[in-house]
Amino acid sequence: MMANKPPKPAPRRIFQERLKMTALPLYFEGFLLVKRSEYHEYKHYWTELRGTTLFFYTDKKSTTYVDKLDILNFTRLTEQNSVEKNCANFTLVLPQEEVHLKTENTESGEEWRGFLLTVKELSVPQHVSLLPGQVIRLHEVLEKEKKRRSEIQQLPVTSMGKVKEPEEYVNTFNPMPVCFYIVSRKEATELLERNPSLGNMILRPGSNSRNYSITIRQDIDMPRIKHYKIVNTGENYTIELEKPVTLPSLVSVIDYFVKETRGNLQPFVYSTDENFGQISALKGEMRS
Repeated sequence: MMANKPPKPAPRRIFQERLKMTALPLYFEGFLLVKRSEYHEYKHYWTELRGTTLFFYTDKKSTTYVDKLDILNFTRLTEQNSVEKNCANFTLVLPQEEVHLKTENTESGEEWRGFLLTVKELSVPQHVSLLPGQVIRLHEVLEKEKKRRSEIQQLPVTSMGKVKEPEEYVNTFNPMPVCFYIVSRKEATELLERNPSLGNMILRPGSNSRNYSITIRQDIDMPRIKHYKIVNTGENYTIELEKPVTLPSLVSVIDYFVKETRGNLQPFVYSTDENFGQISALKGEMRS
């Protein structure tokens, strides 16, 4: 069954900003009531399913997500009896927590279940009540997700200088952050200064082959460049601050900077095919 008023897509500028930040394809979106283990009550989020991750926004116009959830490892999706009319209520059971979700109506609940199961299982579920057009959408998403995972497994090298993570911390479903480039401290600074519209945060190799650095450009009273050392401890990554912060992955490190600055820091990204490979050209200009 189909909702009378399906969610309208976000305006193009918002869509582009979210795509740049997440670097993942959008499969489905809509409002959800979400209750995670650390929440005291349900929170109302505009939610996007991108790849195998749910991104939660305070409203439809926000470009920075406030939370996210990787659904790749959920073990089951269970329906709950709801005392509220016209409301679907189900639970995602993950290894570390159970996440409770409510939809605004039963129709959108069926769609959410269909998309979640499709990207998780890499097959279209047979036990959801959807119209033929909606089932076709599931098959389209299935093919896109299969292609995405296949491309991830074929990493590492691109002409933009992005590389596969070293073998000790490879995760084929969580590649290097989109703002990672093989550039020097000086080149990172010049890239940020010359291209402020593309973002203001670059992850780059550190002073040795094991560690990393982050270069940021902030406009407060005047533009300022700062550099942060990211230490690879073997299992985690530590940001060297006054009070060091340890996180499980480089993606988490980027997320930390974005969230701590309430979205003022954004990954430096060439997100379109026509820009693919221009980092090398820009580096050449800087050397000339």
